[in-house]
Amino acid sequence: MTHGIFQVPTPLNEPVRPYGPGSPEKARLKAELARQASTVVEIPLVIDGEEVRTGKTETVSMPHAHGHKLAVVHLAGAKEAAAACEAASRARRDWERLPWQERAAVMLRAGELLATTWRDRLNASTMLGQSKTVHQAEIDAACEAIDFLRFNPHFAARLYAEQPQSSPGMWNRMEHRPLDGFVFAITPFNFTSIAVNLPTAPVLMGNTCIWKPATTSVLSNWYFMQLLAEAGLPRGVINFLPGPGAVVGDMVIADKRLGGVHFTGSTGTFNGIWNSVARNLGHYGQYPRLVGETGGKDFVFAHPSADVEALCVALLRGAFEYQGQKCSAASRAYVPKSLWKKVKERLCAMLAEVKMGDVRDFTNFVGAVIDKKSYGKLKAAIDAAAKSPDAQIVCGGKCDDRVGWFIEPTVIEAKDPQYDTMCTELFGPVLSVHVYPDQKLQATLEIAASSSEYALTGAVFCEDRLALTPMIEALRFAAGNFYVNDKPTGAVVGQQPFGGSRMSGTNDKAGSILNLMRWVSPRAIKETFVPPRDWRYPFLAEA
Repeated sequence: MTHGIFQVPTPLNEPVRPYGPGSPEKARLKAELARQASTVVEIPLVIDGEEVRTGKTETVSMPHAHGHKLAVVHLAGAKEAAAACEAASRARRDWERLPWQERAAVMLRAGELLATTWRDRLNASTMLGQSKTVHQAEIDAACEAIDFLRFNPHFAARLYAEQPQSSPGMWNRMEHRPLDGFVFAITPFNFTSIAVNLPTAPVLMGNTCIWKPATTSVLSNWYFMQLLAEAGLPRGVINFLPGPGAVVGDMVIADKRLGGVHFTGSTGTFNGIWNSVARNLGHYGQYPRLVGETGGKDFVFAHPSADVEALCVALLRGAFEYQGQKCSAASRAYVPKSLWKKVKERLCAMLAEVKMGDVRDFTNFVGAVIDKKSYGKLKAAIDAAAKSPDAQIVCGGKCDDRVGWFIEPTVIEAKDPQYDTMCTELFGPVLSVHVYPDQKLQATLEIAASSSEYALTGAVFCEDRLALTPMIEALRFAAGNFYVNDKPTGAVVGQQPFGGSRMSGTNDKAGSILNLMRWVSPRAIKETFVPPRDWRYPFLAEA
């Protein structure tokens, strides 16, 4: 065995490629888009390194062209879930005993493969399967995913280096072991980078994993699973298990070897997982770690001194990039009456220039929402607002499902700050704005801080420094990621560790050392060099 105190390469955030006119990267990506669009991929399960085809399948289609089939995915049942639990348990012994730098090398190599030979595949599959524009795919499936794979080994090295003090005559050490049992990673459709991070972060720390991807993002996730194999990930360390949550989840969570759950998705689903774990507590061999990032009803709060142009750009980008399907997307805004006329005119003028359509047309800023269910929910909310005396459609509002699941970016003025769309998570391109009287700034801040069960992201726009500090304090517990004069989206690995509290999750901060701490079980070791040979203490002697 090689001995040394190893240092991983210093991580740097991956530069975002612009895909400008005539650029080589644009030509390469368009060619890959054409290739993938002309191919129907068969996606199997992967259990213990072997591809498994169950025959029970589901079709994967483009959200922006829902008649265009991209893939057929095999779905796991209870039998396959049980096999994955066995595979993850078998692989654990060899994987966790591998020197940490060897595990880190797999992740670093995966990051380099994604930055180079696999970049177009991950970006194109994310664009086609999840209806992301080229920019949204690039910052997600390429840059953020690469950042996780490069920064997490750096954080792991820092964590392993964290050691206790030693008094004279002894040596105190801290061993950061993996958890007792495997980790169940459940990933969402909206970020390929989350699908990259949720299984690999625990695996880096010596755990093995069962990964259940969302069916609506399974194409890009399948390509990443193949990338991991090329990077040298041993069989059984991550087991790829697409399938219905009620079947796969119930089986895996009931297994006594469950060591933890790494989850991103809806609050309701995470609550169900938490309840299932609680019901099984007496059955487990350990207390499972539950790490979850869930819903959000993210806000932008404007002070009367706010820069109108900057505010409108933040609202447009924050609410409507990737069709508002970000946990962090601006969903509600509070604008003072003194600014509303200018804000409304400028925001609607900007939105009039926004194009919506097939993401393969790089001039489109907005694609389709993810599926029929999401489309129906959003259309119902917009239709209700159009009929309500307490709301008004300011701009947008059109819905069209003939070719794709298209919801036009929509701004709703809510007269009541407690109106449904100001409080309910919609997860789509709908921004609700409440116009407040300037003299009721403090009261409106209190409403913004307390009217949502979530506390994920939020932003304030204010040019008056004396006013800004009290606003930040008033909204202190309303968001785990808080932005000043910026949109509430776009957290960068290593720069803005991501997560929120209340019903937005456990706030374990992906993109930082804090998340990796959840995937280890420390052991303190004390070695005494010359142990005592007399049981008596000095105080026992009287003379």
